Amino acid sequence: MRVEGTKYRDLITIENLFQAYFEFRKDKRKKYDVQLFERNLEDNLFELHRLLKTRTYRHSSYQEFYVNDPKRRHIHKAQVSDRIVHHLLYKYLYELFDKSFIYDSYSCRNNKGTHRAVKRLELFARKVSRNYTRDFWALKLDIKRFFESINHDILLDLIRTKIQNEDIIWLIQNVLNSFHLPTRSRKGIPLGNLTSQIFANIFMNQFDQFIKHKVKMKYYLRYADDFTILSEDKDFLFSCIDTSRYFLRAKLNLELHPEKIVLRKLSWGIDFCGYIILPHYILTRTKTKRRMLRKIEERAKDYYRGEIDKFCFDQTLASYFGYLLHSNSFKLKKKIYFRI
Repeated sequence: MRVEGTKYRDLITIENLFQAYFEFRKDKRKKYDVQLFERNLEDNLFELHRLLKTRTYRHSSYQEFYVNDPKRRHIHKAQVSDRIVHHLLYKYLYELFDKSFIYDSYSCRNNKGTHRAVKRLELFARKVSRNYTRDFWALKLDIKRFFESINHDILLDLIRTKIQNEDIIWLIQNVLNSFHLPTRSRKGIPLGNLTSQIFANIFMNQFDQFIKHKVKMKYYLRYADDFTILSEDKDFLFSCIDTSRYFLRAKLNLELHPEKIVLRKLSWGIDFCGYIILPHYILTRTKTKRRMLRKIEERAKDYYRGEIDKFCFDQTLASYFGYLLHSNSFKLKKKIYFRI
């Protein structure tokens, strides 16, 4: 897909819609709504193309449900045709904006993710501590109700810095306007939309640029709405709290979570993206360990009772051992083997 100077008609071609569908369909072919859509795939995609071409497309309502992963989250699931549009827009916006993001933004980006973020933090820790010969401080901040608080008007202004085509802006607005909280008009993006991932990165990029180029903070990482700053100067980090709070409030209409402002020494352990970084070690969170052992025990019982097959049980173990590959977890692996 050609991005720079893309015209609306080039974005919504039937070829792009088919490609967006096949990308969306990965790992979802057993879902009933996907199977239903695929029964008349060509008719459905050509109808979607007609609606987009004539600008009569309207985003449908969402199916709501909760998941625990482990925190309870309110998910909004769009219909298949809308999720195809999400994939179309996501690819376009990602290619247009990603090159302008800072290197140390790790959420929902190619060749990034939680494990890369943790490894990068470990590298920063070694540099700031002079190869673990001295201690330093890590400031961890979190934004209160981040996805619920994203302001549509501010987000659209940021998007308009790179997109002048009003038809494409109309389509983006169509997706944005499909969701807002009952108590917060023109605010909020839904957990569950693929577009919410790129919208969040576009929104927070302004803060990333401010921290890196105005505050000139070299050792800064962000994953979604969690960000960590490293420094030997404790007082400087205290000043970063007020600086961050003021910028987020004034420019993005966001608030720091007052109960999630954490200042820790490296020797105490830095909690980031599900791992604990210590001198010479990366460990798994205690809560994560307990949850992992409990779930493995439950799956083992299901397997021995014949409620799941060996393939399913082996997949569960493989996913957890894959997670543990990124930490120093020899003792935990022994515990797992003992319990199964």
